[in-house]
Amino acid sequence: MVKRVLMIAYHFPPASGSSGMQRTLSFSRDLPEHDWQPIILSIYPRAYERRCDDQLADIGSETIVYRAFGLDTARHLALGGRYSRFLALPDRWVSWWLGAVPAGLRLIRRYRPQVLWSTYPIATAHLIGLTLHRLSGIPWIADFRDSMTEDNYPSNPRVRRAYRAVEAATVHRCTRAIFTAPGAVRMYAERYPERSDKTWVLIENGYEDSIFDTVSLPSLRDSPRPFRLVHSGVVYPNERDPRAFFEALASLKRSGQITAQSLQVVFRASGSEDYFRQLLREWGIDDIVHFEPHIPYRGALAEMLTADGLLILQASNCNHQIPAKLYEYLRARRPILGLTDSEGDTARVLRQAGIETVAPLDSAAAITATLQDFLKQLQDGTAPVASEAEIARSSRRSRVASLAECLEETIATDLNFER
Repeated sequence: MVKRVLMIAYHFPPASGSSGMQRTLSFSRDLPEHDWQPIILSIYPRAYERRCDDQLADIGSETIVYRAFGLDTARHLALGGRYSRFLALPDRWVSWWLGAVPAGLRLIRRYRPQVLWSTYPIATAHLIGLTLHRLSGIPWIADFRDSMTEDNYPSNPRVRRAYRAVEAATVHRCTRAIFTAPGAVRMYAERYPERSDKTWVLIENGYEDSIFDTVSLPSLRDSPRPFRLVHSGVVYPNERDPRAFFEALASLKRSGQITAQSLQVVFRASGSEDYFRQLLREWGIDDIVHFEPHIPYRGALAEMLTADGLLILQASNCNHQIPAKLYEYLRARRPILGLTDSEGDTARVLRQAGIETVAPLDSAAAITATLQDFLKQLQDGTAPVASEAEIARSSRRSRVASLAECLEETIATDLNFER
């Protein structure tokens, strides 16, 4: 018998620039193989800051998609560039709750889903899931992915209090809480010890092989060219601060070990480009490092597949998080330079894959030494790539199987929760 799951997700095609969208898209496309039909409750595309239609064709043929009313407070409800903070708590898309709750109730009456599922990083998605759960009594799975709150995150205290309130209500009412890294599972188990160990579920991110198989690769010239390192995706000034990396590049350039003719570094769709370009000018490496705009998803994958090396950045304050792009890096079968804390979950995944080219993100000296070794390995053709076993394990197909198992357990088990 085919069962149904109502999936509440802000990021869904034609949204652009979110790794979370790939997670929901893959889950929804592959769940029918496990006898689950997905019903997507998303937001009307006007709410997206950036849209791209290139992945609309990737939506599964059995996926039912409904897009509810919702506005971006900062863009649609501002006067003179200013808007009321009350209209942006817990986030700028809180108006989505007004459209999604009645839409969700209609979908529940029509399709009779056995499970509700909502996914962060838009906190309003969990608020919608919470409301629909309370009104319908249908068991609810909260896909947190990463932590909603930390001691100093979000940085605005009022927003942090709002997030913590949504987080606490979600944890106490949901049947299962899913995270993408072991460190996050441990953190929440310690933060909410009243919940059973069965509450916490680890389903990591991954790559989608069916999309990789459709990527068109450009023809490469045989003529000599610089080594090309690529970082694909957002560079957060705090959590992925590249300044020590820039300092290492500047040091190697001053000593004559690298030039613009020997090395090019591309940051693709990083955000904060103006700020970073100023740093490049100050370090004198703006001929080596380039910040390039967003391109369609398959184009970004093609860039990974043809790079000489791939760059991952993750600060020690995110040791319990793993950038989703790392799994796509593994699938690309290209050498990876990991600038991250050796004790964190990101470094753990790299080591599991057989990649040891890792240096702490905040140490220019360590990065300089590791980068020298990495470039020599590229030159010699000895730079390691991910093991085939780890590549196979990181496929989203295995993640979807884990989600299907979680859905089955949710409807099969009658747990007594404190409400």
